[in-house]
Amino acid sequence: MRTDSSPGTLPAREHLPAGDAGTPVLDVVIPVYNEEKDLRPCVLRLRDHLKRTFPYAFRITIADNASTDTTPLVSRRLEAELPEVRAFRLEQKGRGRALRTVWSASDAPILAYMDVDLSTDLNALLPLVAPLISGHSDLAIGSRLSRSSRVVRGAKREFISRGYNLILRGSLQARFSDAQCGFKAIRRDVAQVLLPLVEDTGWFFDTEMLVLAERAGLRIHEVPVDWVDDPDSTVHIVRTATDDLKGVWRVGRALATGSLPLDRLTRPFGDDPRDREIKDVPKGLARQLVGFCVVGGLSTLFYLLLYSVFRQFAGAQFANALALLVSAIANTAANRRLTFGVRGRGGVVRHQAQGLVVFGIGLALTSGSLAALNAAGSDPAHSTELAVLIAANLAATVLRFLLFRAWVFPDRRDDTDSTVVASHVPAPDPSSPTYSMAGQSPYGPLPQRPTGAPHPTYDTDRFRAGEAADATMRLQPVRPHETESREYR
Repeated sequence: MRTDSSPGTLPAREHLPAGDAGTPVLDVVIPVYNEEKDLRPCVLRLRDHLKRTFPYAFRITIADNASTDTTPLVSRRLEAELPEVRAFRLEQKGRGRALRTVWSASDAPILAYMDVDLSTDLNALLPLVAPLISGHSDLAIGSRLSRSSRVVRGAKREFISRGYNLILRGSLQARFSDAQCGFKAIRRDVAQVLLPLVEDTGWFFDTEMLVLAERAGLRIHEVPVDWVDDPDSTVHIVRTATDDLKGVWRVGRALATGSLPLDRLTRPFGDDPRDREIKDVPKGLARQLVGFCVVGGLSTLFYLLLYSVFRQFAGAQFANALALLVSAIANTAANRRLTFGVRGRGGVVRHQAQGLVVFGIGLALTSGSLAALNAAGSDPAHSTELAVLIAANLAATVLRFLLFRAWVFPDRRDDTDSTVVASHVPAPDPSSPTYSMAGQSPYGPLPQRPTGAPHPTYDTDRFRAGEAADATMRLQPVRPHETESREYR
């Protein structure tokens, strides 16, 4: 069984141990903007439901971002009346900014959020967070598009939701079914590493978080929900669609260029203690073979096209050499990024130089086959030349993969695991009650709901005006959007 956390910085998932402690297990965040009428009924209803159905300690956090009505006053009154309620006040709008700030400051091992209108049936809350508590999943989302979901909403909202998810599937290859349902949860250890990579501070925040998590191989659990549309909800279709498409383009470009360090989010093999490390099996061999075959097939077509073009004005040997050179450079670049997952510009020149050596071997094979063909006949047909070159390229392809894997792009992760540490993850404090030794859970015992003791409070003055995000996220600056795309609800 593996006990290390290579190749990323996230440890293996573990079930939160049961026990008594003061820290809440679940922190449910309600982001609000000018919700003076709906806030109090929402919080009271959610609190009553959690007290009846949730077996562990919990907290409800109101994230008020720049409300201009009496929402801040309502929040403070609820915080004073109910020991399970906390209030945050941010001076800038943005649902993503609100969630980032509160989640970054929270000490609960499970973080969730839901919309203030409570359109989602609360009976789905425990199934949402259960796989996170058990250690089975990293994130959980409610889905209105699942076959077993029951949804009541207008045709406009239905069209927008399904159209948006089709765009995500077609452009970003997203496999989750519902990006914008306001009903999600995440483990805190995952949030500490994932949130610094999420740039958006508005409504695209959810989508960006899910896409990055999915691309990094994190496990996303989907829960079918019953959902009733809020008749007072307003959606600015053109502005929302424009902002979302901009976000899709930005994230797609970042994924294509490899500028996101998603390897930091990789879970180690053997999260389940019953798993054993498989020995003598090269890591990623199946995936690399598939990627190499796809790149090789496209490169072969590209090579044959170039050869046919160059053959119009040059001899067979020169056309073969030139076509093979151009296609080899493209092949090395494609395999570097797509097959072996090497990102960034480091080592590009060395990889291309080694690729040219591999190209020389392929050139010797193909040139030798052409020489043998010409020796056998004085003027072979063009179709015969192509057939011989295809056979020679197949032999060169097998050798190319072996050389790429063992020499050009060797797997050196085992040698560098000890140095891959995210700078934004704080070091554990041995004096903290949640400090744990290697192989133990990063959280303390799973607290039961206390009968009389109040929950620990946030230092709300410290986190005014979004200071929490600045205090906990050092990886990259947040580039907030100036305007919000739509109203909360």
